[in-house]
Amino acid sequence: MKIISVANRKGGVGKTTTTINIATALSAIDKSVLVIDFDPQGNATTSLGVAKQKDKPSSYDVLVGACDVNDAVVKTDLPRFDMIPSSPDLAAAEVELVDVEGREFVLKKALSKLRKNYDYVLIDCPPSLNLITINAMVASNSVMVPLQCEFLALEGLTDLIKNINAIKRNFNQNLRLQGIVLTMFSRQNNLSKLIEADVRKYFGDKVYETVIPRCVRIAEAPSYGKPILIYDFKCSGAQAYIQLAKEFLKREKEL
Repeated sequence: MKIISVANRKGGVGKTTTTINIATALSAIDKSVLVIDFDPQGNATTSLGVAKQKDKPSSYDVLVGACDVNDAVVKTDLPRFDMIPSSPDLAAAEVELVDVEGREFVLKKALSKLRKNYDYVLIDCPPSLNLITINAMVASNSVMVPLQCEFLALEGLTDLIKNINAIKRNFNQNLRLQGIVLTMFSRQNNLSKLIEADVRKYFGDKVYETVIPRCVRIAEAPSYGKPILIYDFKCSGAQAYIQLAKEFLKREKEL
């Protein structure tokens, strides 16, 4: 079972879209996948058409030890694709864990109890480096970083890589950078091309060859509770995520 955090300290860069569509592509080729919505905003939960129910266990309950991780798992409409939904209560989890011994390892311990043998667990992280994100990275084998093709998104990338390396040194020596995904790319926009060139120059083969284009259909899909691969399989965004999933699997085999 491989556990991958999808993270970036900046919001609106395509973390949730990347998480659910990589997961969808993996499930389509007979991989068993679990997505954990670890963002209090719950965008992955909404994007997969899963109802948020206050009386049902969520990723918050798993993190604070209020339930067994297996009890929080729900099935999506897609085969071999389960998820653990989010809850707004996650925003308070950091405060609740402050005095917990080994608070950085809470999620790792919880996930060790998963009964189902998933091939991949993808964690959709919040847009900040807080205790929730640290828990996700400590529990993970690797981190995937979606990067929007704009200057401000690029500005925080170096700091994020430093954070990942710090977590590797202090909590999880096996953690690695799985790859950087360029998102919201516009071939008509010179800035997108400049950002791509800079990122590839500094991070080399850590950057995926596949880039995710700006695509109205990608933006529409969450309102229908569907991944773009289900909502509009033929659009440019869906085809890009299929290519990204192929590249993802190739990297996993090499590693």
